Amino acid sequence: MALSFQISAVPDETQLTTLQTVFGYPDMDAALAPLDYLVTVAGLQQYDLSQLAFLAPARTILRVPAAACAEPAMQAKCKQLAEAGYRLMVDGEAGIDAGKCAIRSLAFDCRATLPSELTMLTMAGPHLALNVDTPARLAACRAAGFTLFSGDYVRHPQRESSAADGTSRKRLLALLGLLARDADSRELEILLKQDPALAYHLLKVVNSAAFAAKSPIHSFGQAINVLGRRQLQRWLQLLLYARQQDDGGANALLPLAAVRAARMEALCKARGGDRDQQDMAFVAGVFSLLDVLLDMPMTEIVSALSLDLDVVMALLDRAGPMGDMLKLVEQDMSDTSALHDLGIDHETHWRSLLQACHWAIQVSRNL
Repeated sequence: MALSFQISAVPDETQLTTLQTVFGYPDMDAALAPLDYLVTVAGLQQYDLSQLAFLAPARTILRVPAAACAEPAMQAKCKQLAEAGYRLMVDGEAGIDAGKCAIRSLAFDCRATLPSELTMLTMAGPHLALNVDTPARLAACRAAGFTLFSGDYVRHPQRESSAADGTSRKRLLALLGLLARDADSRELEILLKQDPALAYHLLKVVNSAAFAAKSPIHSFGQAINVLGRRQLQRWLQLLLYARQQDDGGANALLPLAAVRAARMEALCKARGGDRDQQDMAFVAGVFSLLDVLLDMPMTEIVSALSLDLDVVMALLDRAGPMGDMLKLVEQDMSDTSALHDLGIDHETHWRSLLQACHWAIQVSRNL
């Protein structure tokens, strides 16, 4: 995985200063490790290496417009950056000019077409496929040699048609119902035993370095003692997304659900919500993708669960205070008016996003 940074809401001449502010935020690198950064710097050729020192070469891939690759000044700058350890990615096909810029990666709009085979063969990668909006397009891009993907394909997963899938959905809904009504641990254990994948992932979590158990945990009862009831519920909610896809890859919904849940909790806390309200906000965030995960209408999912009314309103209609927060965290770009309406300043919002990304990275590692 990688994070893309594109500053588009400010004039070109102030983008570098904005990026410096973002990357200079306390503990940002630690929070986002070990992800790479895909960074677009407007007017890249005009800056000295010293002005880009805030970008760590080992973790930074600089994106270069294809049209700029024909400029001698950009070619010279790119070679200098490559010698300093930066990796370079061209936005679009640039032909022989990409080689003159020492570029080894490609970002390409794959919504309608794919790049030429020659382009893919002459670059080592990693390559980024943009606007990948369907599972079929994802498969085509992966077959073409792309390893990084951006687009709405995450929200439109491949539908499964096996009879076993219906049984799996019922089991997941039953587990969600037990969690929602704070069921006895024994009831949860019985249901988990019917789903070996969930049981495996749970034991993997509690035996991970994150919890540093003195001796291996082998039973569900021990897992409860290690995690505690509150954390157990949270991990189980996220474990629902941990199933691998048919191709063996991780479910791309998992980090998205983790980010939403953590942001909802952080924003609720920033607005003065107590611990119970923060828990409900977390649930609203993590459950907001269940309709995609289970391929079911959200109305059917909610009707099977015993959820707080505020959570139900948020999930069904994005209504009420919690629904307003959910609308905010679902946006790719949060506007100032939405933040103002919720009483959240920009730094609080940025801090919540950074914390959420850190949490999602930890979740993905442990699962």
